[in-house]
Amino acid sequence: MTIRAAGGGTAIGAGGCHETRKPHGKPMVRWFHPSTLVKTGVKAFLSAVIGKQADRRLLDALTNPKQPLEQPYFDCTVDDESRPRDVLWLDYVSDLGDGWNATYAVATAVMNPALALEDPEGETHHTQGGEVLVFGGDEVYPTASVQEYYDRTVGPYEAALNHRRRVPSLFAVPGNHDWYDGLVSFVRLFCQGRTSEAWRTRQRRSYFAIKLPHGWWLLGTDMQLESDLDNAQVEFFKEVVSYMKDGERVILCNAEPEWAVSKIKAIAGRKALEGNLQFLEQLVLGKKVSIFLSGDLHHYMRHAGKDGRQKIIAGGGGAYLYPTHLPAEKRETEGFELRQCFPPSQKSRRLTWHNLAFPFLNPWFGVFMGAFYLQLGWGLASDMNSTGVSDKFSRVLHRALKGTGTLFLGGLTLVSAITFADARRGASWRWFAGGLHGSTHLLTAGLLTRAAATLVKQLGVGTPGSLRRDIASWLLLFTSGFLIAPFLVGLYLISSLNVFGCHANEAFSSLAIPDWKCFLRLRIDASGLTIYPVGIRRVPRAWKRGANGRDPVWVPDPADTRATRPELIEKPIVIGPTRALPVRVGVGLRPLVSVP
Repeated sequence: MTIRAAGGGTAIGAGGCHETRKPHGKPMVRWFHPSTLVKTGVKAFLSAVIGKQADRRLLDALTNPKQPLEQPYFDCTVDDESRPRDVLWLDYVSDLGDGWNATYAVATAVMNPALALEDPEGETHHTQGGEVLVFGGDEVYPTASVQEYYDRTVGPYEAALNHRRRVPSLFAVPGNHDWYDGLVSFVRLFCQGRTSEAWRTRQRRSYFAIKLPHGWWLLGTDMQLESDLDNAQVEFFKEVVSYMKDGERVILCNAEPEWAVSKIKAIAGRKALEGNLQFLEQLVLGKKVSIFLSGDLHHYMRHAGKDGRQKIIAGGGGAYLYPTHLPAEKRETEGFELRQCFPPSQKSRRLTWHNLAFPFLNPWFGVFMGAFYLQLGWGLASDMNSTGVSDKFSRVLHRALKGTGTLFLGGLTLVSAITFADARRGASWRWFAGGLHGSTHLLTAGLLTRAAATLVKQLGVGTPGSLRRDIASWLLLFTSGFLIAPFLVGLYLISSLNVFGCHANEAFSSLAIPDWKCFLRLRIDASGLTIYPVGIRRVPRAWKRGANGRDPVWVPDPADTRATRPELIEKPIVIGPTRALPVRVGVGLRPLVSVP
């Protein structure tokens, strides 16, 4: 009989013997694969259009109304036997469900009953697996479907469960990738009371409230795709606030970090996210928020306010690494200063240079660009009413400007490059950078076309106009386009990010780096709240079977000596048992947190 599945495989067979085959979980998403670009783009467009017309949150509010005398929150101040909790452990993981190695490395740490974590100063801190598990957004990549959730999220976490601990109660915040199927799969898995070997689900809507011990609350929002806070959600949180006592404090979980993302999107005219979060924080919650938790950006970054409040990005649950050396994220924002980031900004800047290997990291994108360069070259040859391209380059260019087909492809190249260009610096910059990028490809395609024809002629391959010569020219043009066009894209991304602070997402999604993962472990007791930021510098690439049925199905193979153990990114952040901030913050208030 089958006992547990791991990455789609069987952990222990009928005879009780451990199988030796390796996990066949999915690899990291290759975002520059042509099929991924098309599928994700189409689903994102359709979900945005449909989401505006039929908001799933409104439907859920109508079909799942609150029952009379039902509390709007989940009470975690007591355990399953209704005994008061004096201590509660909670894990926060965001941006997961990507490649097996990265997702499973985080899952095994989260689902372990205990972790001994060493901080940068060499001190060891003993932690326990959370009784509550919070997914902070983007629970699957690249787009949501029930099968993708099972393959990339549910399967790894079920396989990672150490049966020496109890399964946690799971609460999930939806991110934009969860919305790409209209939130259908998310609701089915997380909002209908379904259970798995890894967790128990309890929420009924895509947003929730949890009452924690010692005057703490955790709220999870759903901002849909348009950073929109719907009225039903506002009324829900207003009702939750009515249950809060004076001095109680809030941990607010949002799928996007408005303090970082709004700096990028505001230049392009997007203020919705920032406005909605300010409305929720100031007018609904009344300045009770002491900790802001978010993912979306796949790294760890903590900003601290002078009043002790914390804004933490912890989007390292499994998705590709996002850079930490963007200047917009480092500047002081509304009194919050950057205290720590993971990986360090210098390391992040160096990793950007890996885009020099863009053609080899994204071979299918190279195939697409090689075919496109071939089409451009073919158009040049057609415009000269010849099957070869051996005239002077000036004549080639002159004839190309008169040819409808070549003009169409050239215009398509420029439009695509301008559309691809980062909009954070405004429309003028987008036209300049995109136009320059597209023109470089057109010029390169023309030069390569000329060079291929000249080389074939000099080598004496075939006769002028022969099929043999044409095929040789096409093969040379395709091969050179396969290598050079992606290399130019890599150079464009390196200069855009490291010089101008643009294309952060594209420059690192192209690399699909599985390392530098992170999650948060929180402890709440009578002395306050302690945040343990857990990091994994390099995730294992090799796995072996667990020793027995109580272990995770797969454990790191000791032969993989480059893999690193979970560690603390910085010393624990300790928030004392002080009262929540008043609506108007005065001078001389006692800090809520002791920070390094």
